Amino acid sequence: MNTTPSATACHQGGDSIETIVVLGIGNVLWADEGFGVRCVEALQQRYEFAPHVQLIDGGTQGLYLIQHVQAASKLLIFDAIDYGLAPGTLKRVENDDVPRFMGAKKMSLHQTGFQEVLMLALLTEQYPSQVLLVGCQPEELEDYGGSLRPVVRAAMEHALAQGVDALARWGAAPVQRSRPLTDCESVTFSELDLARYESQRPPEELACRVGDERFFPPAGDGA
Repeated sequence: MNTTPSATACHQGGDSIETIVVLGIGNVLWADEGFGVRCVEALQQRYEFAPHVQLIDGGTQGLYLIQHVQAASKLLIFDAIDYGLAPGTLKRVENDDVPRFMGAKKMSLHQTGFQEVLMLALLTEQYPSQVLLVGCQPEELEDYGGSLRPVVRAAMEHALAQGVDALARWGAAPVQRSRPLTDCESVTFSELDLARYESQRPPEELACRVGDERFFPPAGDGA
């Protein structure tokens, strides 16, 4: 998990500066599960923000993200969410509905962990004053080493537009990036950058998508 540098800011406390946290959660190695992380990655590559804004690759860190949620006065979350809708469909959930919604239809273990993070923040009375979840209905998850499906990747643009609009209203001061982003500044691992990940991974016919066939023989072969 990486975070961008930011000024020290106090959450709902004595300082006037409010911390804005942008959090992408999910696993980039499982196809559309990486939607949230890819959104945060793209935001950082395209925009610069005020010093009190933190961009965080939350991955599948679960409860380890509690400090970031508790420190946030405003929280923007990107994630792949099973809404039961057509693949690539975006849906916004806001404020008190976010923790309840994330526990309603668990798509993967990371969502269970992050629901607990939100509930713990509520119990400790260190919960953001505003929370926005921008979720995308995935098309494919069971593809280890795969990438975003075209319909989900296309939805990223609309998700980013919604996110930038909310951040502008919250005072994050987004502006088009004026200088190149260095590897050490990146919120995600440079080795897993979307363009690099897609260009350097092996072709599908050479990659194992379901497990090592020495230990998981094809169905019907017996044990």
